Amino acid sequence: MARGTRQLSLNAFIYPTGHHEAAWRHPDSSPERIYDVSYFQELGRTAEAAKFDAVFFADGPALRQNVKHYAAPGLEPITLLTAIATATTNLGLIATASTTYYEPYNLARLFSSLDHISGGRAGWNIVTTGTDLAAANFGLAAHPVHADRYARAREFVDAVVALWDSWEDDAIVLDPAAGIYADTDKIHEINFVGRHLKVRGPFNAARTPQGHPVLVQAGASNDGRSFAGRYAEAIFTAHQRLEDGQAFYADIKKRAAAFGRNPEHVKVLPGISPFIADTEAEAHALEREFNELTVPAYGLAQLKNLVGTDVRHLPLDEAVPVELFAGAGDVTDNSQSRLQVIAGIVARERPTVRQLLHRLAGARGHRVFAGTPEQVADTIEEWFTNGAADGFNVMPPQYPQGLEKFASTVVPILQERGLFREEYTGSTLRDHFGLPRPESQFSGRAAVAQ
Repeated sequence: MARGTRQLSLNAFIYPTGHHEAAWRHPDSSPERIYDVSYFQELGRTAEAAKFDAVFFADGPALRQNVKHYAAPGLEPITLLTAIATATTNLGLIATASTTYYEPYNLARLFSSLDHISGGRAGWNIVTTGTDLAAANFGLAAHPVHADRYARAREFVDAVVALWDSWEDDAIVLDPAAGIYADTDKIHEINFVGRHLKVRGPFNAARTPQGHPVLVQAGASNDGRSFAGRYAEAIFTAHQRLEDGQAFYADIKKRAAAFGRNPEHVKVLPGISPFIADTEAEAHALEREFNELTVPAYGLAQLKNLVGTDVRHLPLDEAVPVELFAGAGDVTDNSQSRLQVIAGIVARERPTVRQLLHRLAGARGHRVFAGTPEQVADTIEEWFTNGAADGFNVMPPQYPQGLEKFASTVVPILQERGLFREEYTGSTLRDHFGLPRPESQFSGRAAVAQ
């Protein structure tokens, strides 16, 4: 029986072998296939069969993981999603790309091409890049500071959207008899000039099926939240507790409204990494099985990379000192959001170093949940109906089995409860998210000028 008209959004966040750092070591995994495009096309078809809104790929222009102990992702996601587009029909396709290490015109072309090729299913996860390892790969002496990266990001998005808008929707005339392909009065230079960027335009391709790709964002710092309130149409975030999710959700919706936007057009999607089994005890046993495959040296290095806190000098079975995370700031600061998530785990649970590494092994600070399909559906419904989420970024501990298990056991429960679609009702990612198609900012300008 339907519980209401509002429905969940579900994305499959694809890490090649799974979100648990030891997934590649599990006997059921296929780490030898992480450069095989057919593997990712199969994952896309699984997600589409379950009516997921989209698949999502993280990315970064540097090798952050210690590949001695981890099967690190390596394929560039926009290219990969183009291949997945050919193997699917309705599934949304979201890729991460950095405003720090791309140029606006180049990136606008990549996402415009993906949106055209897929028939309107592209989304751009906008990041500023959080690691200074990338700087040397681009000939820079240092990674730009946080504030400068966000200042550039604001200009970058304004320039890219203007490029996508520079062709009005009816710019293509396509009149062979008159010899006119396009009305050049409806194709505009953008003449964008900022402190960090300068882009003339116009764009060299027509407007895409969605108007422009969906804008996604994943930063939870104060700068990130402000950026999300102004631009983001979907937000990926990490929270451990319902009350933290509710506070973030309310804050983002308030910020969107302050920018004159409709808060309903900003989808908040926390991450959840579910270990699913027929009984709760079996689900926890499955989680322990994965944790026992972890390599402590890898987890210690990841913790340092993730939040800058080094605990390698401590014995693995010694409690983590709370004071090591004293620099996380309070919940109103948000300048180091992921550090705050981990500091909260340490303060509440007082784990040993080994226990903390296990807590983070599953999803790098995103919420890990072990339970039956009904329990997973219950926690999703709780967050969805209590103002903490518009949907979830599903982060299976292991691919492909974890996605298949979620699709075959949890999704039917959510559908039975009327919380998730049984069929697609549209063909674009905007349709799936319930987002309007944006009008070109240049529409009508030529008529006004005349």
